[in-house]
Amino acid sequence: MDFKVRPTAQVDGTAAIGAGTTVWDLAQIREDARLGSGCVVGRGAYVGPGVRIGDNVKLQNYALVYEPAVLGDGVFVGPAAVLTNDCFPRSVDPEGRLKRGGDWEAVAVEVAEGASLGARSVCVAPVRIGRWALVAAGAVVTEDVPDFALVAGVPARRIGWVGRVGVRLVRRDGEPDGWECPESGALYDERDGHLVERA
Repeated sequence: MDFKVRPTAQVDGTAAIGAGTTVWDLAQIREDARLGSGCVVGRGAYVGPGVRIGDNVKLQNYALVYEPAVLGDGVFVGPAAVLTNDCFPRSVDPEGRLKRGGDWEAVAVEVAEGASLGARSVCVAPVRIGRWALVAAGAVVTEDVPDFALVAGVPARRIGWVGRVGVRLVRRDGEPDGWECPESGALYDERDGHLVERA
């Protein structure tokens, strides 16, 4: 076994765990979940059945990732963040009978490569978080988030742009659609409400 699971964690026998991944105390990995290599699953985190998680992903303590979520490589999910899966949540049907797994259709949250979800943020499915985007702590995401967007609030709205480093970008002098990372110096261009890396 080339991954580590703490004694109080629960990992279903049908789950696939990549090399170098660590699953900490009280975490639960459900059936048919797939976790890549080098991941960290924090204390009390939950990964639902069939969830797909890439390499080098961090799920901080008590993060809840419900099926059928898909997380790309290098994603960060902050403490107590929630990825939902039900558009119309109800415990019972109109006749008062308890709903079971087959009584509703699960919808996914997709988090693309390098994106980060702040502590206690909520992603209301179905929604896509773009590459290298940053969702602020406590935000409630109800609409797709573009690549490199910085979103905050309830509901979440774009308040700026971030680069791969995660630092808020600044406008370049004399370039109304040009942005720069103050830490790395990487350059970006804004086009029709989207940000692209400059070649």
